[in-house]
Amino acid sequence: MALVTFTSDFGDKDFYCASVKAKMLSLNPQLTIVDITHQVSQYDIANAAFILRSVYNDFPKGTVHLMAMNCTSSHTDGFIGIKLNEHIFIGPNNGVLSMLADHDPGIIVKFADIHVKNSTFPAKDILAPIAAKVASGAAIHDFGGPLKSIKKVVPRQFKASKKQIVGYVVRVDHYGNLITNIPKQVFEQLNPGSFTINFSRERLEGLHESYDEVEPGDCFAFFNSLGLLEIGINHGHGADLLGLRHDSPINIFFET
Repeated sequence: MALVTFTSDFGDKDFYCASVKAKMLSLNPQLTIVDITHQVSQYDIANAAFILRSVYNDFPKGTVHLMAMNCTSSHTDGFIGIKLNEHIFIGPNNGVLSMLADHDPGIIVKFADIHVKNSTFPAKDILAPIAAKVASGAAIHDFGGPLKSIKKVVPRQFKASKKQIVGYVVRVDHYGNLITNIPKQVFEQLNPGSFTINFSRERLEGLHESYDEVEPGDCFAFFNSLGLLEIGINHGHGADLLGLRHDSPINIFFET
């Protein structure tokens, strides 16, 4: 199957998404194009990377993922294709692709000048044709040469000790729930059996299994399907009601 996913901050009010898809379909009408999201806040490469990182492994190996974020930024050093965990990613070399994993890609290709034209719409004019052709059977090496390393952006890291874990909100979802960067595996390794979770003005002394385990209006905390600590308010917009946002600190204190 010729499969391409598409992630951007283009929104849905303009022609931009449709134009990129039209370019790919003009090269291969049999392509299947799956929208990951186009509702990322403008220029927010960290959130775009988090969303794609959370879902790309659910697609078949060999899927091509088109990432169109900040393609015209002065921080973009050309355009690249990478191979990561048997998936192919096409996008700008501005750090966004570096946040898809905790290790370097197995293959990095910088697209050659012959494929990189001057454009005010590189997602359509540069990335879309390459993504369509790679999904149709071409290799990313057909479009350029090897690159030793990609431009990196290091996201905020959690800190852990025997006494506590200090993490941060990395995503506020559509419901106002707050996803943190505190992994379940680390929590389970350090948890002595008694702990408190502190955020905003709230203090929880245990974890829940789901959103509805607490009454509407009450706070919850559990490890979600990504294995990350998620907090919020049942039937309420947790971010607004708790006064939390992206990068807000979340603390877990262990009682020994």
